[in-house]
Amino acid sequence: MWRCKDCGTTLTKRSELLKHYKLIHRHYGRGHSYPCTYLNCACRFKTWNALLSHLSRNHPAQQAVSKAASTFTCHICGHNQLSTEREYFQHIYQHLKNKETVTCVFQNCEYKTNVYENFKSHKYRKHSGTVNTFKPGISSVDESCASVASDISDVEIIESDVNLNSAFDNGYSENLEKDIELKIASVLLKLEHIFLVSNAAVDELLQELNYLIGSVSVAITQKTISQVLQDNGCQFDQSVVEKLASVLCETNPVKKAIGDKGPLSSPWRRKAYYKSHFKVVEPVEYILDRKNNKSFQYISILKSLQHILDCQTILDQAVNLNTVDNQPQKTSVHYKTIFDGDFFHENGLLSKQESISLILYIDEFEICNPLGTSRRKHKICGLYWVLGNLPPGCNSALTSIYLAALIKSNDLKCYGYEKVLKPVINDLVILEQSGIFLSKLGRTVKGTVQCVVVDNLGAHSIAGFFENFSGTYVCRFCTAETSEFQTIEVRSEVFTLRTKDIHADHLRIIEENKWPSYYGVKSKCILSKHLSHFDVTTGFPPDVVHDLFEGIVPFELALCLNLLIKKSISHYVH
Repeated sequence: MWRCKDCGTTLTKRSELLKHYKLIHRHYGRGHSYPCTYLNCACRFKTWNALLSHLSRNHPAQQAVSKAASTFTCHICGHNQLSTEREYFQHIYQHLKNKETVTCVFQNCEYKTNVYENFKSHKYRKHSGTVNTFKPGISSVDESCASVASDISDVEIIESDVNLNSAFDNGYSENLEKDIELKIASVLLKLEHIFLVSNAAVDELLQELNYLIGSVSVAITQKTISQVLQDNGCQFDQSVVEKLASVLCETNPVKKAIGDKGPLSSPWRRKAYYKSHFKVVEPVEYILDRKNNKSFQYISILKSLQHILDCQTILDQAVNLNTVDNQPQKTSVHYKTIFDGDFFHENGLLSKQESISLILYIDEFEICNPLGTSRRKHKICGLYWVLGNLPPGCNSALTSIYLAALIKSNDLKCYGYEKVLKPVINDLVILEQSGIFLSKLGRTVKGTVQCVVVDNLGAHSIAGFFENFSGTYVCRFCTAETSEFQTIEVRSEVFTLRTKDIHADHLRIIEENKWPSYYGVKSKCILSKHLSHFDVTTGFPPDVVHDLFEGIVPFELALCLNLLIKKSISHYVH
């Protein structure tokens, strides 16, 4: 008696088990692998022929015990209710996600790691495609279900599977055509939106490719078929060969996808295909002033988050999301990421439970010639966000930066940040108070904004500080006066840094005395007004791009170059 390791179905012969494997493969799709049928062999194979080849080389026709009739015991925690190898490795992966050190489960291998991706990579590289046995105590046979299997050769297996292929090929070919169509669509999408190839160029490419597949390839296919039939001594009619070659070219899945009426043949069809087959979040237009036809576009942060965290690869790399106990702990004084700082660990939501950390970025850009007559007329302000849970290496890539809103800069100055950020704040309030449901985790996860990266003018506008940088109090980090900046040397010992309590006192004094400002504070921060876990005194860090690369560094370089030029001129004069 044999038992399927994936669904538990009991079968009497190994040939029936192999047929059952093919049906399972058809149900789950091409990504589902075939497991070896023998006890203590952990091999899995992507194709049917690879499994047959493995059985022929490593398991010649013999009496064996079904592998599927065994149970697995975790060597870390002792859990022994794991009926399949798949469940066993999922359990092992959970230990790795909890940062526990796991030793390789196969014999003669002492590899150890506490990194999930490293263990999977090691298993794939070292224990894939070869005969591997588990270490003693991991796999045990269930005597009530295991029995001796009858002898059967690989030739008999292949012959017994002929009838199954006729019922399997239709569904397989249909899935394969869909996979090819989806792959072509992803390539075209990459051409259009990553490499910025125009729709006209893509259409020209598809037309030429369609011509090559549909017209030019017919003669080559016809010649190839005739040659193969002649080499095998087959009698054939030339008209039948011509028709066969024509049908083969016309039914090519690539031609069907990009042909005249194919789903990818025109820009409109491609756009519709992208929306229906890929996870697209459509922008929504928000009206600022209906009378003057003022509006802006917003892409929902919540919907984008759900699609992004539905990807298992991103979810595995995210810190503070996989398990409740997987919280980053501050163990040293070395600062490598934002998770090592005091601001992160003092945040009530980000530090004490599984949570989503968001980093917002706001900046303006010119879409016209910045030196021409249209300068500043069509300037756009963009709001972007980054998932702060990802490692620094991931966040440095442009593909990890997501667009949230676009608005004309003139409209932003007219209506202010509070009105423009209203849909953004609504989503952030939902994220902080209710959270979003992550299907991969099977539970709801809350989150908040960790910080907002923006230039000084934008930061002061959103945070409610004085926006005139020639006044008395121009710093959002301390309460020092402008006149003290250039006169006091040890500023850290003299200047009073703004804290949450000090800022609250300033707001209270403004409200009680009806003053326009106090110590540079004008009003309450737009985000702090609605988000309980966002602190205005720590949520607007300095921006290295605006403060250094566009500020201090060019200024200092200009002074150095000016000094060098003067010294050079003086040298030549003397």
